[in-house]
Amino acid sequence: MSEPENAPEPQSEQDSVPPSKLPTQDQPAAAAAKLGSPSVTFTIWPPTQRTRDAVMNRLTETLSSPSVLSKRYGTMPPEEASAAARQIEGEAFAVAGGSSTSDSDGIEILQVYSKEISKRMLDTVKSKANTGSTAVDNGVAENPTSEVAPTPAAESDPAAAAESET
Repeated sequence: MSEPENAPEPQSEQDSVPPSKLPTQDQPAAAAAKLGSPSVTFTIWPPTQRTRDAVMNRLTETLSSPSVLSKRYGTMPPEEASAAARQIEGEAFAVAGGSSTSDSDGIEILQVYSKEISKRMLDTVKSKANTGSTAVDNGVAENPTSEVAPTPAAESDPAAAAESET
Protein backbone atom coordinates (compact mmCIF):
# COMPACT_ATOMS: atom_id res chain seq x y z
CA MET A 1 0.00 0.00 0.00
CA SER A 2 1.16 3.43 -0.72
CA GLU A 3 1.00 6.23 1.78
CA PRO A 4 -1.38 9.14 0.99
CA GLU A 5 0.27 12.30 -0.18
CA ASN A 6 0.02 15.27 2.12
CA ALA A 7 -0.69 18.02 -0.34
CA PRO A 8 -1.03 21.48 1.18
CA GLU A 9 -4.57 22.85 1.14
CA PRO A 10 -5.20 26.07 -0.78
CA GLN A 11 -4.88 29.08 1.48
CA SER A 12 -6.86 32.28 1.48
CA GLU A 13 -5.09 35.61 1.83
CA GLN A 14 -6.00 35.70 5.50
CA ASP A 15 -4.60 32.19 6.03
CA SER A 16 -1.32 33.14 4.38
CA VAL A 17 -0.49 35.63 7.15
CA PRO A 18 1.32 33.92 10.00
CA PRO A 19 -0.81 33.74 13.17
CA SER A 20 1.69 35.92 15.01
CA LYS A 21 0.97 38.74 12.52
CA LEU A 22 -2.86 38.56 12.74
CA PRO A 23 -4.57 41.19 14.89
CA THR A 24 -6.04 39.98 18.14
CA GLN A 25 -8.94 41.39 20.03
CA ASP A 26 -6.64 42.52 22.80
CA GLN A 27 -4.11 44.30 20.60
CA PRO A 28 -5.71 45.75 17.44
CA ALA A 29 -3.48 48.83 17.25
CA ALA A 30 -0.31 46.88 17.94
CA ALA A 31 -1.25 44.30 15.32
CA ALA A 32 -1.92 47.01 12.75
CA ALA A 33 1.47 48.52 13.47
CA LYS A 34 3.14 45.12 13.02
CA LEU A 35 1.44 44.71 9.64
CA GLY A 36 2.79 48.09 8.59
CA SER A 37 -0.64 49.71 8.14
CA PRO A 38 -0.76 53.45 8.61
CA SER A 39 -3.07 54.58 11.36
CA VAL A 40 -6.57 55.15 10.06
CA THR A 41 -8.45 58.26 11.02
CA PHE A 42 -12.19 58.59 10.76
CA THR A 43 -13.81 61.98 10.44
CA ILE A 44 -17.53 62.49 10.62
CA TRP A 45 -17.55 66.21 9.78
CA PRO A 46 -17.76 67.60 7.18
CA PRO A 47 -19.90 65.07 5.32
CA THR A 48 -18.89 64.09 1.80
CA GLN A 49 -20.78 65.52 -1.16
CA ARG A 50 -22.25 62.06 -1.70
CA THR A 51 -23.70 62.13 1.82
CA ARG A 52 -25.05 65.64 1.35
CA ASP A 53 -26.70 64.58 -1.93
CA ALA A 54 -28.29 61.61 -0.15
CA VAL A 55 -29.65 63.96 2.52
CA MET A 56 -31.15 66.22 -0.17
CA ASN A 57 -32.70 63.22 -1.96
CA ARG A 58 -34.26 61.99 1.27
CA LEU A 59 -35.58 65.47 2.07
CA THR A 60 -37.11 65.72 -1.41
CA GLU A 61 -38.78 62.34 -0.94
CA THR A 62 -40.10 63.31 2.50
CA LEU A 63 -41.50 66.63 1.29
CA SER A 64 -43.12 65.26 -1.87
CA SER A 65 -44.41 61.83 -0.79
CA PRO A 66 -47.20 60.75 1.53
CA SER A 67 -45.88 60.55 5.08
CA VAL A 68 -46.79 61.40 8.65
CA LEU A 69 -45.65 64.94 7.88
CA SER A 70 -47.77 65.23 4.74
CA LYS A 71 -50.89 64.04 6.56
CA ARG A 72 -50.73 67.18 8.62
CA TYR A 73 -49.17 69.73 6.27
CA GLY A 74 -49.65 68.34 2.76
CA THR A 75 -47.08 67.42 0.15
CA MET A 76 -45.14 69.57 -2.30
CA PRO A 77 -44.68 68.99 -6.01
CA PRO A 78 -41.34 67.19 -6.62
CA GLU A 79 -39.70 70.23 -8.28
CA GLU A 80 -40.61 72.52 -5.39
CA ALA A 81 -39.59 69.87 -2.85
CA SER A 82 -36.20 69.49 -4.56
CA ALA A 83 -35.56 73.24 -4.46
CA ALA A 84 -36.63 73.41 -0.81
CA ALA A 85 -34.41 70.42 0.05
CA ARG A 86 -31.36 72.09 -1.51
CA GLN A 87 -32.03 75.28 0.44
CA ILE A 88 -32.69 73.45 3.72
CA GLU A 89 -29.53 71.34 3.44
CA GLY A 90 -27.37 74.28 2.37
CA GLU A 91 -28.52 76.48 5.24
CA ALA A 92 -28.15 73.67 7.78
CA PHE A 93 -24.65 72.90 6.49
CA ALA A 94 -23.63 76.56 6.80
CA VAL A 95 -25.02 76.87 10.34
CA ALA A 96 -23.38 73.63 11.48
CA GLY A 97 -20.07 74.52 9.85
CA GLY A 98 -20.13 77.92 11.53
CA SER A 99 -20.82 76.37 14.92
CA SER A 100 -17.55 74.46 15.00
CA THR A 101 -14.76 75.61 17.22
CA SER A 102 -11.22 74.35 17.27
CA ASP A 103 -11.97 71.80 19.98
CA SER A 104 -15.45 70.77 18.77
CA ASP A 105 -16.13 67.13 18.23
CA GLY A 106 -17.37 66.06 14.79
CA ILE A 107 -20.36 64.25 16.27
CA GLU A 108 -21.51 67.46 17.99
CA ILE A 109 -21.35 69.36 14.71
CA LEU A 110 -23.25 66.55 12.99
CA GLN A 111 -25.97 66.82 15.65
CA VAL A 112 -26.28 70.56 14.98
CA TYR A 113 -26.55 69.80 11.24
CA SER A 114 -29.25 67.19 11.82
CA LYS A 115 -31.27 69.42 14.16
CA GLU A 116 -31.05 72.35 11.74
CA ILE A 117 -32.33 70.17 8.89
CA SER A 118 -35.28 68.98 10.99
CA LYS A 119 -36.11 72.48 12.19
CA ARG A 120 -35.91 74.00 8.72
CA MET A 121 -37.94 71.20 7.17
CA LEU A 122 -40.74 71.75 9.69
CA ASP A 123 -40.59 75.52 9.18
CA THR A 124 -40.86 74.99 5.41
CA VAL A 125 -43.89 72.69 5.54
CA LYS A 126 -45.63 74.84 8.14
CA SER A 127 -45.16 77.99 6.08
CA LYS A 128 -46.47 76.22 2.96
CA ALA A 129 -49.52 74.98 4.87
CA ASN A 130 -50.22 78.44 6.33
CA THR A 131 -49.94 80.24 3.00
CA GLY A 132 -51.82 77.48 1.22
CA SER A 133 -49.41 77.82 -1.69
CA THR A 134 -48.78 74.90 -3.97
CA ALA A 135 -49.06 72.21 -1.33
CA VAL A 136 -50.98 69.27 -2.74
CA ASP A 137 -54.39 68.69 -1.13
CA ASN A 138 -54.20 65.73 1.20
CA GLY A 139 -57.91 65.56 1.97
CA VAL A 140 -57.60 67.32 5.33
CA ALA A 141 -59.22 70.69 5.93
CA GLU A 142 -56.73 73.55 6.26
CA ASN A 143 -58.49 75.11 9.28
CA PRO A 144 -60.35 72.36 11.09
CA THR A 145 -62.81 73.52 13.74
CA SER A 146 -64.01 71.73 16.83
CA GLU A 147 -67.64 72.58 16.07
CA VAL A 148 -69.75 70.08 14.19
CA ALA A 149 -71.52 71.58 11.19
CA PRO A 150 -75.30 71.10 11.13
CA THR A 151 -76.65 68.51 8.75
CA PRO A 152 -78.60 69.73 5.71
CA ALA A 153 -81.83 68.21 7.12
CA ALA A 154 -81.47 70.16 10.36
CA GLU A 155 -81.01 73.42 8.49
CA SER A 156 -84.17 73.01 6.41
CA ASP A 157 -86.48 71.39 8.98
CA PRO A 158 -86.45 72.82 12.54
CA ALA A 159 -88.67 69.96 13.79
CA ALA A 160 -86.17 67.36 12.53
CA ALA A 161 -83.38 69.27 14.23
CA ALA A 162 -85.28 69.25 17.53
CA GLU A 163 -85.92 65.50 17.23
CA SER A 164 -82.25 64.73 16.52
CA GLU A 165 -81.15 66.60 19.64
CA THR A 166 -83.37 64.56 21.97
